[in-house]
Amino acid sequence: MNRDGYVVNSQQQRLQVYPPIAGGGFNTGGLGDLRLQTTDSPPAATANVQYTLNLPANAQVPPLAPFNPNDPNTFNQATSLTLFDSLGATHTGTLYFTKTATANQWTAQLSIDGTVTGPAQTLQYSNSGLLTAPVGGQLAFPAYTPATGAANMQVTVDLNNSTQYGSNFAVNSVTQDGYTTGRLIGIDIGETGVVNARFTNGVATPLGQIAVANFANPQGLQQLGNTQWAETFASGQALRGQAGNSGFGLVQSGALESANVDVTEQLVNMITAQRNFQANAQMISTADQITQTIINMR
Repeated sequence: MNRDGYVVNSQQQRLQVYPPIAGGGFNTGGLGDLRLQTTDSPPAATANVQYTLNLPANAQVPPLAPFNPNDPNTFNQATSLTLFDSLGATHTGTLYFTKTATANQWTAQLSIDGTVTGPAQTLQYSNSGLLTAPVGGQLAFPAYTPATGAANMQVTVDLNNSTQYGSNFAVNSVTQDGYTTGRLIGIDIGETGVVNARFTNGVATPLGQIAVANFANPQGLQQLGNTQWAETFASGQALRGQAGNSGFGLVQSGALESANVDVTEQLVNMITAQRNFQANAQMISTADQITQTIINMR
């Protein structure tokens, strides 16, 4: 990588890639220079939260009403998670569950940084413990205005995988789609030539896909030196494509090319050949001495 972030060889020629497309994939119709991204990865606000949890079927209606997030006697269960706004700032979100007097019915309320967002939303379970309402388990809570100056946070909680069984309250998993700002921690190159920038927030941003080329007759290429080759009439025109496609190989990253010979074995063979040569040379020298002695005797 040179000082401007471009990937270059010893001749300062830039590596060519297929540029990424905003909607996903790569523009195979054009080539661009691979430039390693060094800026921070932008944050994303939390919009969807998915829970897998169980509410106890034997729960009793709280002794006090109305609901007060600061009074545990007004609700049955609560669980918290970290939410992110559009600026990447963190907020504490708490989901409260309250058993109602109706059989198999609960209410859910969301609090962000201690502020309750809207009225309670009803959860209805069947007599087998499965969620029946709302259909799909989607709870869209009203917008919350963060104090950081970020955009309003509109959070939808998915409880489709929630149950109401006789066991204790348990949160088995929780996922969300928000994340904070990330800094570059590494570059990955896959076997198909896709170059990804990895950031501390877990985001991997594609920077391009390395363009590869094939020839009908690779032996017809002209060697230019410095590991460079040129297209000739004998080689045919370059057929550009993507690694992993038909007719193209795969890209191996983090490896150096080496000879496919056993250096130790070849060194032993060379020493053996040298000794054989010396022995043969000595035999010729001895034969010459014998011949010379016979000639002198005559």
